[in-house]
Amino acid sequence: VDEAHGLGVRGGGRGLLSEVGLAGAPDVVMTTTLSKALGSQGGVVLGPTEVRAHLIDAARPFIFDTGLAPAAVGAARAALRVLREEPWRPQAVLGYAGELARICGVIEVPESAVVSVILGDPEVALTAATACLDAGVKVGCFRPPTVPAGTSRLRLTARASLSKDDLELARRVLTEVLSATRR
Repeated sequence: VDEAHGLGVRGGGRGLLSEVGLAGAPDVVMTTTLSKALGSQGGVVLGPTEVRAHLIDAARPFIFDTGLAPAAVGAARAALRVLREEPWRPQAVLGYAGELARICGVIEVPESAVVSVILGDPEVALTAATACLDAGVKVGCFRPPTVPAGTSRLRLTARASLSKDDLELARRVLTEVLSATRR
């Protein structure tokens, strides 16, 4: 199960597997990145001893890779500690993601920190992303071949540390940019 967008947000911050009661189940393998909710770098595969042993022996990218830098491991562990000690953060992320979705007219409220605003045309999406950045709001811009043709989009990511001023700036800029884009 890929927990890249679940860790830090779902299941009280412990991920979707925890939310549905499967964390640590003997037949479940979890992959996640340490660079999203944990703000570090690298990734991990968690699962049964047999799976880990097989990957260590047979996964060429792992065999020929170097280990994670100690600082990256320390940063990820510190972030996990923050998630345990500050349980309000995952709910804040989901709340802010919902607010960003409403601002952008996205009907389906996200169950992760990520809000996709589909604009269709790649040039329209790129122009909108540039306008947002010029106004002080950084958003991602995804175009083919990363996404299917006709589904170019802005990608917004909520975080627990957003302030009221941040949300107000995002509301003002996104409303202006998206209304100009959708004319």
